[in-house]
Amino acid sequence: MAHPQRKLPSDSEFPADRTGKHRLDELDAARVAKHLTMFEPSEKVLTELLAKARQSIPGLASTAAALKVQGYNPHCVMALARSSKFNRADPVGEGFIAILPLNRMGLEMLALGTFDASNPDLRLIAKPDERPAGVYMWCVYGPGPLAAGMALFMEKMATPQYAAVNLYSRPNTEVGVRFNHVLGFVKGTQVGNIEAPNVWIFNRGRQAPNYDSYVPHSGKQDIGITIAHTFDDLMRVAAIRNAVYIGEQECPYDEEYDGNDLSATHLLAYIGDEPVGCLRLRFFADFAKFERVAIRKEFRKSRAAIQLVQASLKFCQKKGYRRVLGHAQTRLIAFWTRFGFRPLEGRKPFVFSDYDYVEMVAELEHDPDAISLSTDPYILIRPEGRWHAPGVLETSSSRPASNPSVVKKR
Repeated sequence: MAHPQRKLPSDSEFPADRTGKHRLDELDAARVAKHLTMFEPSEKVLTELLAKARQSIPGLASTAAALKVQGYNPHCVMALARSSKFNRADPVGEGFIAILPLNRMGLEMLALGTFDASNPDLRLIAKPDERPAGVYMWCVYGPGPLAAGMALFMEKMATPQYAAVNLYSRPNTEVGVRFNHVLGFVKGTQVGNIEAPNVWIFNRGRQAPNYDSYVPHSGKQDIGITIAHTFDDLMRVAAIRNAVYIGEQECPYDEEYDGNDLSATHLLAYIGDEPVGCLRLRFFADFAKFERVAIRKEFRKSRAAIQLVQASLKFCQKKGYRRVLGHAQTRLIAFWTRFGFRPLEGRKPFVFSDYDYVEMVAELEHDPDAISLSTDPYILIRPEGRWHAPGVLETSSSRPASNPSVVKKR
């Protein structure tokens, strides 16, 4: 919403250890959601927020322009408030994040430097149900703790409509430039054949899904998740569960290995090349079930558990599931609520293997690209969880059908 300033700090003014310190794709929305709420504001709330923002942000677009955009696409403005002060019956915003989801023409005009952000042309903005070509960060007003609301914004950007759509920015204040650096934006990009040296980009190009993010022997100590595909993988799963359930929780062997492991899908979490956690999934007619979640004791201060659960939920979505059931130890209910799980109504706690449990359910958003009967047959025969990459059987299709066993019989 702001106009450019003549002089901005150069890239060299920012130390390398600050650049990308709080990358947008690494923010923890579940943690932030405990303290902040994000909602679509009414005209009245937006008008009040703009009045507050003008006191600290120069060159904001007019209130009339902002309301015009909001009326065209209400998803363009998301208000922020502290949960402790938020009243759904009478919502009051304390900050906001405003975006312009640009169509292809709008993105090209942004790259050319002819896009007028002070009074956006609605013909350049994607409709509410339209997937944009790029998302322009119009304005972020998040004083104090409200800045953490970017994590909730990125959770919205992870929905199918916005997944893998790049974010663009033209910061016009020194604070804005520093904000971009810290969040992982990079100055200079290209849209088609158009060079845009003054446009900043946060590249969200399609990558391997989070349930196939483990890169063996990368030399990094990153957290990675993968599906267990081999007997060696199952040995790693068993080693983790032996340490956690049999060793720490004193679960009898015959109760830990209950006969369901060979009819289930297992996910493995790594830190570097060290297997640190696992989760078992079983699939029923209209729900998936989380089981045997375990993180080795020495790695519980890492984010491995969080990423393992998030990857498992995404995996279930990709398989077309809308509901996930879990049996949570009562001491861990708070942990599971971070991911949208809620106790199943009308069901009482129960006991097995000497611990008390409660049934919890999470509702998942529909993935329009989920595996289905209409999915390409070559995708269906790819390894489990690697539907995004060609598999060995797909490669074999380059050979003509020779039907060797049939020919021999003749």
